[in-house]
Amino acid sequence: MPTNNLWAGVLSQLLIHQETGCAHSARHAIRLLDQLAEFDGLDEDVRSLCERASRRLETGLECRDACAA
Repeated sequence: MPTNNLWAGVLSQLLIHQETGCAHSARHAIRLLDQLAEFDGLDEDVRSLCERASRRLETGLECRDACAA
């Protein structure tokens, strides 16, 4: 099962991204969310939420990069 530190890390990176728009924090959050989603025994609803949040962050970064070009 995921540790409290891993959950805290995800939430921290999500908040930093939300508060500052930092793409680096979004990428860290994506990586951590993907790690969480891979844990054996993780509740399927929680796994789905982690995957959904990861995809949404990734899409936001892609859109932002495309708009900046």
